[in-house]
Amino acid sequence: MVSLQDRVAFVTGAGSGIGRAGALAMARCGAHVVVTDRDESLAREAAEEIATAGGMATAQGVDVTDSAALEAAILQTAEQHGRLDILHSHAGIQIEGKLEQVAPGNMDASWNLNVRAHFVAARAAIGPMRKQGGGSIIITASNSGVQYDREMIAYATTKHAAVAMTRQMAADYAGDNIRFNALCPGFIDTPFNAGFEVQMGGRAALESYISDTIPMGRWGTTGEIADAIVFLASDMSTFVTGHALVVDGGECI
Repeated sequence: MVSLQDRVAFVTGAGSGIGRAGALAMARCGAHVVVTDRDESLAREAAEEIATAGGMATAQGVDVTDSAALEAAILQTAEQHGRLDILHSHAGIQIEGKLEQVAPGNMDASWNLNVRAHFVAARAAIGPMRKQGGGSIIITASNSGVQYDREMIAYATTKHAAVAMTRQMAADYAGDNIRFNALCPGFIDTPFNAGFEVQMGGRAALESYISDTIPMGRWGTTGEIADAIVFLASDMSTFVTGHALVVDGGECI
């Protein structure tokens, strides 16, 4: 098993789906995981699941659109544990629609969650990571950040921006041994796909797209994405930075 023994990880949007699966996987590898979510009850449930399995976790309610609260939570984690090795900035939003269908307020909401919150989280993590000699920052983007979806202007635009920002930060901080990589999942069967489901006309249409369009002909699993998270968090990827790791069954080919 990959070892993350004695490392401290901070995860946003960790109450469900990919964020939760990644938090559980890092805990299984020995990390102490600070599980955060806008819904504190979900964060507590995830932390309890980790503890029940013999891992180490603490839970906290954090709304990533509250920049001061997000920064404070990350800095407090580093202070309490004496280090911060891994930041997985995962929380995001999916709003469907083409240009005429997306209100400016919804584009702003997309930007605040899918770009700005990652910026704030990464900015907070830099100080502690530089002080200790390095760290791994994982920004959840999407395979929509390396291709163009139809009628998903807010989502595709912000996910491309997240990938570009991640690469820029990777270039700027490689000399500090702080690695930045973008996690780019494809279709994983979680409630996060509600926007695509609406856009495609319902669950049956989305299932048809999955089977007909994705070369591997199936959904990905949260476990498969969790494996990618562990890879990017661990010493298995010490020479990997500025990469957009696409895990999508070949959809973007």
